[in-house]
Amino acid sequence: MTIERIDPGHRMSEAAVHNNIVYYTSVPENLDADAEAQTANALALIDQMLTRVGSDKSRILDATLFLVNKEDFAAMNRAWDAWVSPGNAPVRCTVHAGLMHPKYLVEIKVIAAI
Repeated sequence: MTIERIDPGHRMSEAAVHNNIVYYTSVPENLDADAEAQTANALALIDQMLTRVGSDKSRILDATLFLVNKEDFAAMNRAWDAWVSPGNAPVRCTVHAGLMHPKYLVEIKVIAAI
C-alpha cells in the first residue's frame, strides 16, 4: 500500500494518507489570539485539510488536543463544542503540554477516515 505525503518537506509533511486514513496535526495561525480563538482557527484548518483529501470532520476517528494552560480548558472546549460534528464526536483526549512555539496555546492532532 502506498503512503501519500501532503506537502512533504525535509522535516515533516503537512499530512499523510495511508489505507484511506489521513493523519494531520493543526496549529493555529492567529498566534496573538486567546485559546478559544486559536482553537477555532486550528479547527478551521483541520476542515480545510480534510476537504483537501476528500474527508470531513464527521469522519474523524481520534483527536488529541495539546493545551499549554490548564485554565484554558473551558475556552478550548467552547470552540470544540461549537465545531464538532453532532453525533460524530471522535475519541478525544486533551494533554497538558508545553508546546515548542512560545505563542501556541493549543495544537490539535487528528486521524480521520477518507
